[in-house]
Amino acid sequence: MKKILLCLCFFYAIKISAQSTDSSRLTLQQCIEIASRQNLQVQQSDLAAQRANINLRQAKSNLLPAISGNVSQGLNQGRSIDPFTNAYLNQQINYTNYSLGGNVVLFNGFLLWNTIKQNLLAFEASKLELQQQKDNLTLNVILAYLQILNNQELVNQARNQALVSQAQIKRSEILNKDGAIAPYQLADLKGQLANDSLSIINNQNNLESAKVTLAQYMNVPYQVSQTYAPLTAEQLASYGNNNPESIYQAALEQLGLVKASVLRTKSAAKGVSAARGYLYPTLSFNASANTNYSSAASRSIFVDSVRQPTSDYVNLQNGSKSYVITNQSDYRQEKISYGNQFKNNYSSSFSVGLQIPIFTNLVARNRISLAKLDLKNAELVEQTTRIQLKQSVEQAFFNTTASYNRYQTLQHQVVAYTESFKATEVKFNAGVGTSVDYTVAKNKLDAANINLISARYDYILRLKILDYYQGKLSW
Repeated sequence: MKKILLCLCFFYAIKISAQSTDSSRLTLQQCIEIASRQNLQVQQSDLAAQRANINLRQAKSNLLPAISGNVSQGLNQGRSIDPFTNAYLNQQINYTNYSLGGNVVLFNGFLLWNTIKQNLLAFEASKLELQQQKDNLTLNVILAYLQILNNQELVNQARNQALVSQAQIKRSEILNKDGAIAPYQLADLKGQLANDSLSIINNQNNLESAKVTLAQYMNVPYQVSQTYAPLTAEQLASYGNNNPESIYQAALEQLGLVKASVLRTKSAAKGVSAARGYLYPTLSFNASANTNYSSAASRSIFVDSVRQPTSDYVNLQNGSKSYVITNQSDYRQEKISYGNQFKNNYSSSFSVGLQIPIFTNLVARNRISLAKLDLKNAELVEQTTRIQLKQSVEQAFFNTTASYNRYQTLQHQVVAYTESFKATEVKFNAGVGTSVDYTVAKNKLDAANINLISARYDYILRLKILDYYQGKLSW
C-alpha cells in the first residue's frame, strides 16, 4: 500500500512540475515550425531542389559562347625554329605564345533548348517534392502531437481512477475496523488501486514514448519535462460531408507528390527530344586571336653609308676599265621589345564549322532508347502514384467513417456505464452491494472512458489525414 501511495505521489509531483513550466509549453504550430527548420529529410529535399536549380542554370548557360585563353612560356636550345621568323636557328630562344579562342553553337537539333526545358520541369518537380516533404512532416508532427495529448488524457483518467479507488479504500478501512464489511472487500479495493496505479505507469510510459517520437520529427533532444499546449474544441471541428471521389480529386490538385510526378513525366519527354538532337548536325561559329614573343626577334637599324669600289667595271672606248663604285649601308641589330612584338604579331581568325554525325557507334540511338525507357518509367511512377493515392484516400475515408461510428457508440456506452456505476456505488456505500459488484462496475466505466478518449483522438487523427489529402492541414 505504501509503495502504491509513493507511486501516486511521484506522478502527482510530475504533474505539479509540468504545471509550473507552462510558460515553456510548445504549441502545435511551434512544433511544426521547429520540425520544418531542423528535420534532416526536409533539408535533403531542399538540397535536391537547389541541385536541380543549378542544373537548370547550367543548361541555360550552355547557350552562351565558350571562351578560353591560353598562355605558354618555353625555352628552346640547339637547332630550333624561331617563332618570329620561322627560320632555323642554333641558339637558345625564349618564347611566349598567347591565344584567345571562343565558339558558340548555332544549331544542334534543338538539343540545348530541349535540355533547358527538361531541367526546368525537373526543377519545378523538385520544388513540389520539397513542399510534399514538408507536408508529410507536418502531418507526422500533427499526428505525434495528438498522440501526446491522447496519452496525456489517458494518464489523467488513470489518475482520477486511482483517486476514486483510494477514497473507497479509506472508507472501507474505517468500516473494516468496525467489522462492518468483510475483510476480502478491502483487499479487492486495494487490488483495484494497484491496477489503477499500473494503468498510470503504462499510460505515462506511452506518453513519454510519444514525446520521443515528436522530438525525433523535430530533430531536437528529448526532454522529460517538456510539455505541450492542448488544442481547443474549435481546432478539432468535425468533418464535413464528403466522399472518397471528391477527396481524391482534391488530392490530385493539391498534393505536390502527384503534381511532381506529372512534371517528372513531362521532363522525361523533353529528355527524349533532347536525345534526338544528337542525330542532327552541329553548326558552330569559332573565333580566335593569337600573338607571340621570341627572344631571337631583332630588327636592323641604319647607321650610315659609304662609297665603296667594287670588282665590277665598265670598258671604256679607249680600252681602259672604269670600276663601279656603290653605296654600302651600315646597319646595327636591335632586339624587338616585348610590347612591340605583342602588338605586331597579333593575328585573328573566324570560322563557321559544321559537324555531321555519320556513324558514332550507335551512341545517339542508344541515348534515345535510354531516354524512352526513362519516359516509360516516369509514366509508370505517375500512374502508380495516382493508383496508390486513390487507394489510400478510399482506405482513409473508410477508417474515418468507422472511427466516427465507434466514437458515437462509445459516447453512449460511457453514459450508460456512468449511470450503472453511480447506482452500484450507492448500493456499495449503503452496505447492500459487494466489492465485486463495485469493482466490476468501476472497471467497466474506466474501460469505457479510456476507449472513448482513444476513439476521440483516433477520429481526430483520421480527420487530419483526410485534410492532408485535400491540402488543408491546419493547427
